[in-house]
Amino acid sequence: MDVLHVILQVLLGITSLLLTLLILLHKGRGGGLSDMFGGGMTSGLSSSGVAERNLNRFTVILGVTWGAVIIGLGLIMRFTGGGDS
Repeated sequence: MDVLHVILQVLLGITSLLLTLLILLHKGRGGGLSDMFGGGMTSGLSSSGVAERNLNRFTVILGVTWGAVIIGLGLIMRFTGGGDS
């Protein structure tokens, strides 16, 4: 059970970093802090529709994986005495 706990913790770290990077790669919708610093003046040539859809799909899949890993870690900690390993 300790091996599974370590694997899930490493997977949680990797998915957390990747999810953060993928969210930062998304195109801004405007109206936020980016408009204060001139981000609203950008042209529409930054990404194509297909690339944005694929990025959305990958982000959703990674987010679901991240959530499943958190649930798995929570279940392991609950049923093994609090995860004092």
